[in-house]
Amino acid sequence: MKPEASHGVILIVDDTPTNLRVVADTLNAKNLRVSIATSGEQALNIVEKIEPDVILMDVVMPGIDGFETCRQLHMNEATRAIPVIFMTALDDMDNVMRGFDVGGVDYIYKPVRLKELLARVETHLRLRRMQKKLERQNVQLQEALVNVKTLKGLLPICASCKKIRDDQGYWNQLEAYIEQHSEAFFTHGLCPKCLLELENSED
Repeated sequence: MKPEASHGVILIVDDTPTNLRVVADTLNAKNLRVSIATSGEQALNIVEKIEPDVILMDVVMPGIDGFETCRQLHMNEATRAIPVIFMTALDDMDNVMRGFDVGGVDYIYKPVRLKELLARVETHLRLRRMQKKLERQNVQLQEALVNVKTLKGLLPICASCKKIRDDQGYWNQLEAYIEQHSEAFFTHGLCPKCLLELENSED
């Protein structure tokens, strides 16, 4: 279950203890909940358990580097939407583009400027909150649409003419009622029995 936090959960992935301490202290001071991983492998193992809102990712690490860690996170349906901000001294354009190609959303260049760090983290936290809100609203909309388009409960139908009584008390043709309350549409034809009866009646 996701840890409780006032403003968000941040996962810091860095193999340098000094960097971890400085960044963690800065975020904690802003009432942000911080989790730490010292390698890409460790980050991949814990990310689904702590469900971070933002990941701060070092690039150069032993084992799998930050780019590969981000790529694997982005390939996983459960973690692909989590924004990854790279923290790195690699500022050449090739590395910048590689970071975006594997799914990163932003860069913070080392040495980290703490005010910039906070500004970028807060920006992506706000974006993440809006994204989650839209996702919830979309689920609610889809559920409402299903309820509207699905016939439920007992339908009062005339035993003789087969008309259905609607909520206002009016009697409607069966096909008209179903078209209004579902996504089904009717095309009309004659079954073999009715066609034969019709032909015989014309003789």
